[in-house]
Amino acid sequence: MIEGLNKEKPEVRLRAFRAIDEPETCELFIEGHTHVLTSIGVTKVTSSKNEWTKNPAAFVMIVESLDGRKVYGGARVHVAGGSELLPIEQATCTIDSNVFNLVWRFAQQGTGEVCGLWNSREIAGYGIGSIFLVRTAIAISSQIGVQSLFALCAPYTIPAAEAVGMEKEKSIGNDGTFYYPKLDLIATVMLLKDVPTLSKANAEDKNAIMRIRENLNITRVEALRRKEITIHYETQIPCLDQWDLNAAILQAESLFLKSKVNQHDPDVI
Repeated sequence: MIEGLNKEKPEVRLRAFRAIDEPETCELFIEGHTHVLTSIGVTKVTSSKNEWTKNPAAFVMIVESLDGRKVYGGARVHVAGGSELLPIEQATCTIDSNVFNLVWRFAQQGTGEVCGLWNSREIAGYGIGSIFLVRTAIAISSQIGVQSLFALCAPYTIPAAEAVGMEKEKSIGNDGTFYYPKLDLIATVMLLKDVPTLSKANAEDKNAIMRIRENLNITRVEALRRKEITIHYETQIPCLDQWDLNAAILQAESLFLKSKVNQHDPDVI
C-alpha cells in the first residue's frame, strides 16, 4: 500500500532526469498531470499527446515520495531542436506564426521552455508548483546549457515567473497573450533572457536558484506562509554526457526553415 503525505512533517524528493531515460516515471507524471487538468475542465492540450516522453530534448522534474512510488507534482524543460516543436510553438502557431521567428532568434544560442507545471491537491499550499519547481527548472537549465527560457503562463503564475527574472514577451499574440488551453483561459508569453545571470530575478529567488546550482544534491527545509516542507533535491541530471546542445541547435534551425516553407505552402507537411 502506498502511504500518503505526512501533512505534519511533509518530506519529498525533487529530482531531474531526461525524459527518454525514465519512461515509467514519465507515465506517473502524465497520470498526475492529466488528473489535475481534468479537474479544471481542460481535456485537450496541444502537448497532451505526450510525444515529449520520446523527445531527447525534454527534461523532467518530479516531486515524489521518498520511496519513489507516488508523484505529487512536476514540470518539464523542453529544448528547442528536439523531435518536436516547443509546446509554445505548437499551441500558438496557428494564431500567430511569428512565434517561429521569435523562438529561432533565441534558439541560435540555445533556448527552451518551462512547461507541464502541476502539483496535486495533496501537496497544495507548500509552494511546490508556484515556487520550488519553477526555481528548479531555472536551476537545471544551466546544466542543459540553454541561455534563455520561454513559458506560457496562466494569470496566477505570472508573479512566480517574474520573480525568477522572466518578462512578458509582447511581440506575438495579442500583446503577448493567447486563449489557451481553452477559450475562456488566457495565457501570457513569458521569457527569461539570461539563464546564467538572472539579472531581473528578485534577490530571494536568485539566491535560491544559485544555491541549487551550487549544491545539486542537497536537503533543505523550505517554508511558505508558516508551512514547512523538507525537500531532498537531486537535481544533477544523469547521463548528460549523451546530451548535445549543438546538435539541438542545428535541429532547431531545420525546424525553423521547415516552418517558413509551410507558411508559404500550406500543403507542405
